[in-house]
Amino acid sequence: MAKGDLQDDVRELRKQVEALREALAKVAEPYREIAGYMEQLQGITRGYFRLLDLYAKHGSVAPDLVVPGLKDDISKAILTALFEKGERNISQITDSVKAKRGTASRRIVRERLQGLVQRGAVVATPGPRGHTYRVSEEVAAKWSQVLGLSKYGDQPKTEQEQ
Repeated sequence: MAKGDLQDDVRELRKQVEALREALAKVAEPYREIAGYMEQLQGITRGYFRLLDLYAKHGSVAPDLVVPGLKDDISKAILTALFEKGERNISQITDSVKAKRGTASRRIVRERLQGLVQRGAVVATPGPRGHTYRVSEEVAAKWSQVLGLSKYGDQPKTEQEQ
């Protein structure tokens, strides 16, 4: 009978161990959720510090950072306008550039837009009432990377992750 009692004791211990495992799993669940939130917070914080670093290096954080060699104010204002409002026609872009700079002519804006299209920074789409312009996918992806947005899944890896 001692052997039967021993088996009963072992079964009882197994039940207790299983009950402890279940209780521990229930208690640990909120901590796993908190760990996920902490990971998201760390990602946001990394992006914030990356923006601060860009601001310290360049004096501003503007879309023209992702288009190398962009020197004139009008082209920078055009890119900013397209990032702010999306696809726009030349009149809308000219109005936006005027609002930012104080002056802008359609002729100059058109010339700068053609240069940006040739560089691949802007895409022109023909329409029934003229062309509309938008930022190219490559430039938008680079800008999202600079901002640290995960929408495109192309965030730069930190030295630790590489």
